[in-house]
Amino acid sequence: MRYLPLTDTDRAEMRGKIGIGTIDELFAAVPRDKLLDALPRLPLTKSEMEVERELSALAGMNRVAGSRPFFVGAGAYRHHVPATVDHLIQRSEFLTSYTPYQPEITQGTLHVLFEFQTQVANLLGMDVANASMYDGSTATAEAVLMAHRVTRRKKALVSGGLHPQYRDVVATLSHHGGTHMTALPADPRGEEDIIAAIDGDTSCVVVQYPSFYGNIRDLSGIAAAAHAKGALLIVAVTEVVALGAIRSPGEMGADIVAAEGQSIGNGLNFGGPYVGLFACRHKHVRQMPGRLCGETVDAEGKRGFVLTLSTREQHIRREKATSNICTNSGLCALAFSIHMTLLGETGLRRLSGVNHANAVQLADLLSAIPGVEVLNESFFNEFTIRVTAPADNVIDRLAAKGVLGGVPASRLEPGNPELANLIVVASTEINTDSDRAAFAKAMKEVLA
Repeated sequence: MRYLPLTDTDRAEMRGKIGIGTIDELFAAVPRDKLLDALPRLPLTKSEMEVERELSALAGMNRVAGSRPFFVGAGAYRHHVPATVDHLIQRSEFLTSYTPYQPEITQGTLHVLFEFQTQVANLLGMDVANASMYDGSTATAEAVLMAHRVTRRKKALVSGGLHPQYRDVVATLSHHGGTHMTALPADPRGEEDIIAAIDGDTSCVVVQYPSFYGNIRDLSGIAAAAHAKGALLIVAVTEVVALGAIRSPGEMGADIVAAEGQSIGNGLNFGGPYVGLFACRHKHVRQMPGRLCGETVDAEGKRGFVLTLSTREQHIRREKATSNICTNSGLCALAFSIHMTLLGETGLRRLSGVNHANAVQLADLLSAIPGVEVLNESFFNEFTIRVTAPADNVIDRLAAKGVLGGVPASRLEPGNPELANLIVVASTEINTDSDRAAFAKAMKEVLA
């Protein structure tokens, strides 16, 4: 293997150094049923052209979101991204810049991040926002770790309306961090009594807004109940466009807000990269993960920017740092910031209004079909329907008819029979009247 310079002697020396006899021992923590017993059925060698042909053929099997009526959401949303966004982020000064390890000489990068922070803080209704996280799920998990530090408690209470994948990320970090997570059952109708589950050991309450199933609720009562027990309220937002139409988490008493910013400025991109938004109350700022850029003046009195906080501080505190986040989604954050600047407050509110109107029209069409029930009393651009057949089968049959009709709840919450017939449906400004008509027609045929 000409590209692997290590010899068998080198490998044996490394194994001896860390105290293992075989390479397999490195994977002892991985469950046996997740390990392959043999090499995958792939050819060991192919030419570059052959690889390109095979990968192109595989890519051609994908159903591209823009090629047919598309109503998939559940944490990743198809919105229109203006051409200006892609044009600007591909300028070399933006495209090639990276994490500001020498912040004083990266004034352009710091300026961009400062403006981004300002937009995020305003959008989420919070005092201060950081210079972005990896994505919404890891931002939520970091929020839980931050709450543990602030309250000096170790128990997180998670709503049944939190995105299942976000919940799993929180569970993973809790498990390896020696803390605890209590998750309430799935809550498709938004009826859970989360307040009753808060006790004196609770560090934080994690609620999604709107919920994974699309429900919108006033969080003020939950915030008051959490604060009365000495806990913090963490609000997770997967669809930030909603905040152009509904009250911000900060207005309702949230202490920390973790959000996914993909909907603004960033395409679906087959699942990433995305951009995590993170904001908190000013009194907790020193426990906030990631970076915080600030504005100042230089020795000549000119406006300048500095890296005010860097919680990892890998060059000083290392493992004692409050967070191990060591970079930020800078280019995705820039795309978010450019799109938000193009929209402005008026544009965001108009965009939100179109999203909600489209979703209402779709819900009305679907609810008129025999065998379809809309579960939500309130929603923004996403809602949950119950159908009279297994949801995963319905979705597959809709896809065969050229309509990507949503996400079966059972795919993200397997093993729960109460969710077997539920589909989470999203409708954004992208969808047209003909898209909605095609969805309704296909659904009627599938359920007939």
